Amino acid sequence: MSIDRAGKREWTGLAVLILPTLLLSIDVSVLHLAVPALSADLRPTGAQLLWINDIYGFLIAGFLITMGTLGDRIGRRKLLLIGAAAFGVASVLAAYAPNAESLIAARALLGVAGATLMPSVLSLISNMFRDPAQRTVAISLWMTGFTGGMVIGPLVGGVLLEHFWWGSVFLLGAPVMAVLLVAGPLLLPEYRAPGSGRIDLPSVVLSITAALAVIYGVKEFASGATGWTPALSVAAGLALAIGFVRRQRTLADPLIDLKLFAERRFGGALATLLLVIMVGPGVGLLSGQYLQLVAGLSPLGAGLWTLPPTVAVIVGFVLSPALARRFRPGYVGAAGLLVSVAGFVLLAQVGAGSGIGPLVAGQVLFFLGGSPLLVLGTDMVVGSAPPERSGSAAALSETAQEFGGALGLALFGSLAAAVYRARLAVPEEVPAEAAQAARDTLGGAATVAARQPAPVAAELLDGARAAFTDGLAATAAAGAVVLLVAAILSAVALRQVPPTGHPPTTPDPAAERETIPT
Repeated sequence: MSIDRAGKREWTGLAVLILPTLLLSIDVSVLHLAVPALSADLRPTGAQLLWINDIYGFLIAGFLITMGTLGDRIGRRKLLLIGAAAFGVASVLAAYAPNAESLIAARALLGVAGATLMPSVLSLISNMFRDPAQRTVAISLWMTGFTGGMVIGPLVGGVLLEHFWWGSVFLLGAPVMAVLLVAGPLLLPEYRAPGSGRIDLPSVVLSITAALAVIYGVKEFASGATGWTPALSVAAGLALAIGFVRRQRTLADPLIDLKLFAERRFGGALATLLLVIMVGPGVGLLSGQYLQLVAGLSPLGAGLWTLPPTVAVIVGFVLSPALARRFRPGYVGAAGLLVSVAGFVLLAQVGAGSGIGPLVAGQVLFFLGGSPLLVLGTDMVVGSAPPERSGSAAALSETAQEFGGALGLALFGSLAAAVYRARLAVPEEVPAEAAQAARDTLGGAATVAARQPAPVAAELLDGARAAFTDGLAATAAAGAVVLLVAAILSAVALRQVPPTGHPPTTPDPAAERETIPT
């Protein structure tokens, strides 16, 4: 069957769609820079500061499934523009928040608005680029834009905070969303699923509360929280998720079509993405601490050493479409993941005195090898869904990545912390209370060491750094095993997916498309 190839209008529209993605990635990275200034101005409590940081991500994760399905029902462009307008308004409210409570409320609105943007953008890309090879290129460019935002975010934020008040970092959202609101109706066609019924409100409540409960509990575990609260939160979330799945099976028009998981390409790609995303955040967090607290670099120096892995992931994104045109995507992903395994094996060799070379080289190999699977896996998830369900499929892809990142941070962070505590021998001269602080984190050990006599401080720091690198090595070894499993899964579950340069052998169901004249 002949598939319409995208033309100039679609590629120009892609540039417009990259704007909200770029903004969301910048928004994630600039807040940490603004925390000292806003803390001095608004004087939030510790709990309020935690919510200022976390509520944005919580609500994005909680509302993704609902917003993806809502876009299928009312129109993906319409939902994108509604979300863009809400995001712009919330950005202004956050910038001029007079107190911590107002900033938390504005960040919550930003999270709900952000949840409309990601699935809408990805599903529109899927609908605009029906040719598999072109769609792969479009998704690789979209992901490159997201990565670029993570890089330029701290730079732009630093310049703004150098010359303006803390709220200026939030005002970035207003002009970007204004451009989207003007250009979107001109360049982006509308798509909606025909004959959709009303959204089932109980399913919406179940999906949101289940996602929020599980992610909250996992994040609490990752932060080192103890007690029954995190476990009960995860258990309650899983129980609600089971109830949600059961309800979907009884509905004529479910919030999530469970038949999607019967498609091997969809389920295999989603599972592989989840595994790959799991290993990144934990090792990234440990690497940042290594650069500053073990290698002794300044925050700026440590930040500069993150550029080589960033360049590597962008190179991988750019090369992925060309590789997928010649070879089966499952094999491309598997081969790349084996490179990532080699990177983690190298990371497992990092010691307190090995320097930054092996650490940076291991990260470069991980990001270079993992990037093809991120592009091709996302492409297979949205490409395997019927056009009328592409919003729901995009939301599932984003939700799986949110869960994978939170789960990986909790699991691998806990493993590193356990090894650190087991291997650290605190000198007897250190008081009991200070010794407990040293056993909690490497940063705590550095703070305690600064208050001790020189010989005791040197002994404590040397032991803490050695214990920390042992934890990093154990985490990297466990990550290598997870990546190896992901490589096998990619090669086996996705082996029948043809190269994108090959035309489909069976007719692709025609996209149910409604084009709104501009």
